[in-house]
Amino acid sequence: MNTLHIDTCPLCGGKHFKPVTACTDHVASGEQFEIWKCIDCGFAFTQDVPVEREMDQYYETSVYISHSDTQKGLINKVYHVVRTFMLRKKVRLIQRTSGLKKGSLLDIGTGTGYFPHAARKSGWDVQAIEKNEKASAFARAHFNLEVRGDGTLSTYDDRSFDVITMWHVMEHIEHLNELWETLYRLLKTRGILVVAVPNPASYDANVYGPMWAAYDVPRHLWHFTPSTMQQMGVKHGFILTEQHPMPFDAFYISMLSEKYKASRSVFLKGLWMGCKAWLHALAKKERSSSMVYVFRMK
Repeated sequence: MNTLHIDTCPLCGGKHFKPVTACTDHVASGEQFEIWKCIDCGFAFTQDVPVEREMDQYYETSVYISHSDTQKGLINKVYHVVRTFMLRKKVRLIQRTSGLKKGSLLDIGTGTGYFPHAARKSGWDVQAIEKNEKASAFARAHFNLEVRGDGTLSTYDDRSFDVITMWHVMEHIEHLNELWETLYRLLKTRGILVVAVPNPASYDANVYGPMWAAYDVPRHLWHFTPSTMQQMGVKHGFILTEQHPMPFDAFYISMLSEKYKASRSVFLKGLWMGCKAWLHALAKKERSSSMVYVFRMK
């Protein structure tokens, strides 16, 4: 298997790194992967992951909910309930931050299609991209969405979209700087880019350490803190205009983390930790388990 060994920081170009922790893939393989950090800028990444074209086997599992839409088990049932609520919030967010009730929207990493379906129902002209064929097939069958493969980004014209969204997708993308360059090209001058990613600077990440489920190695290659996400946007001509916590993510992630720890009373312990993480995020949103970032062009 070919692996990606990072010897130059994609954020600052530095070459000084240190390993900070080792995490286990609890979803698919049981393998261990190290997370390293750039000493110069603090950007963290998973080192020596399989290259993107050989990563499929780490996604092909019935428990990977973004692609399978499974409702098996109490944790995944909770995920579905929360998602219904969050879909409405996401649509309201793009309407408010873009200043538009409807417009052109590109959703990258559509998964099983719930968000672009919700946006389309609200009047948006939606384009959806997803590389996993199983997830794409679900989106087509259940929502009648036209879902294109991830190799089609380059076929869109410049300044095509009022809004581009990436909900828990950017952490998966191997060619990070190339992606940001494409996002800049595709977005209209007054458009907005909305990016949601897990936050390794969160309260629950600090508590669980290498057992924190949102490290999700090797599928998550990049681990953005609020600081490094802002720096990445600036590097590519964007201004971070808003950042918002995703407090409900802490409950799902904490339950998964307790499951990986083989804890007793996984649901109750995860619920308790989710409550604590939610309270910490109320006091300081930058400690939320996941964050939503809204960017505009400079």
